[in-house]
Amino acid sequence: MTRSTRTAALVERFLDEHELQELGPRAVWAHGSLAGGDYQEGRSDLDLITVLDGPVTVRTVWRVARLHARLRAEPLTAKLHCTYMTPATAADAERKHLTWAHERLFRRTVTPVTRRELHTFGLVLHGEPPGSLLPPVSDIELDAFVVRDQKEFWRPTLDKAHLWTQDVRVDLGLLTFARATATLRDGRLISKREALDLLPTLGAPVEVVEDIRRRRYGQQVREVPHRGELTRLFLGPAIDALVRTYG
Repeated sequence: MTRSTRTAALVERFLDEHELQELGPRAVWAHGSLAGGDYQEGRSDLDLITVLDGPVTVRTVWRVARLHARLRAEPLTAKLHCTYMTPATAADAERKHLTWAHERLFRRTVTPVTRRELHTFGLVLHGEPPGSLLPPVSDIELDAFVVRDQKEFWRPTLDKAHLWTQDVRVDLGLLTFARATATLRDGRLISKREALDLLPTLGAPVEVVEDIRRRRYGQQVREVPHRGELTRLFLGPAIDALVRTYG
């Protein structure tokens, strides 16, 4: 991560912020695109995990909210997502942890995919490495989660046509399917760039894939009529076949 980038400046400000220091983090890790090498500044989310000694109390929540409020004037801060866990709660993949994302506080899980990312290529920004605080993820656990995510989350959303008028829904639906396929078929995690390369070989609509590529990598965007409908027509049978094969 080049020190002259706005991303580096935001990370440094986050790590140096008084409220974070008061929380006494044992570790801060990056996962997702920043850690995986396909980060696009201004487009990609900045995905972080912070491990606190714990426990997470009402005062902790107040400090986290204050921390992120102090960062609001920084460029790219809307892209900063951070989940706060403790060593005592890290082993439970079903547990929902305090999270700042989309400029608000809520609770969500740290999924087996994120956990595997952290163990495979997580970027240590502060403190201890993931292997010392986070239990490993077995292939069985990872595969089961990926199949369940496709079957129980993505497949039902295809019946809600209005959701697929959103660019982000089309992008994530196709990219997540390609990454799920690579994980189940080849046992590996792939970047979004690799997922875009894989999608045409899986039968995805090429014009939609190229549209995603152009927007993600700052190229000239061209209108793709019915991109949501084309995506739904592909993903329905594709997800069904994936679940039948690996479920």
